[in-house]
Amino acid sequence: MRHSRRVNHLGRTSEHRKAMLANMAASLILHKRITTTLAKAKALRSYVEPLITKSKDDSTHSRRVVFSHLQSKEAVTELFREVSNKVADRPGGYTRIIKTGNRLGDNAEMCLIELVDFNENMLKEKAADKKNAARSTRRGRRGAGTAAAKVAAPVAAAAPAAVAEAVPESVAEATLPDEAPEAAPEAGEETKDE
Repeated sequence: MRHSRRVNHLGRTSEHRKAMLANMAASLILHKRITTTLAKAKALRSYVEPLITKSKDDSTHSRRVVFSHLQSKEAVTELFREVSNKVADRPGGYTRIIKTGNRLGDNAEMCLIELVDFNENMLKEKAADKKNAARSTRRGRRGAGTAAAKVAAPVAAAAPAAVAEAVPESVAEATLPDEAPEAAPEAGEETKDE
């Protein structure tokens, strides 16, 4: 039985596992996104998130502690310069795991693990959703009491009539002829006159 055994050994010795997680964490920090198996990504998440939290305090001690885990000067520099500034106001949850399907060779579950604040596409979508999101009440009625919902219905109903009134008759007649023009002959066709 596996009571209270929370560490996934990933089929490796302790030294191999620590070296692999350190290399993966350095790659994640430098490249902001890596592709790996789901089990390794879950182990990496619990390894790298405390290091990112430690990077919020830029002191010599925290740099040395992080370097003892990562063993990469470039990764430590990137972590304390770029990553810590972006995650300064985030209280945790710095990584995201996105499943990508199974690998062809051995059918292992593959995934993408990325730093949350560096995915520009998702940040744009999230900002757009925040603008358009209606507030929900505790009773679950979405947007029932919002001013935007009350104003939008009459405006949408009155829009076609207002547009029709705003267009002068001479413009409407010019753009909407009574008869459709005849189709022009194509290059290969002969006309009746010839």
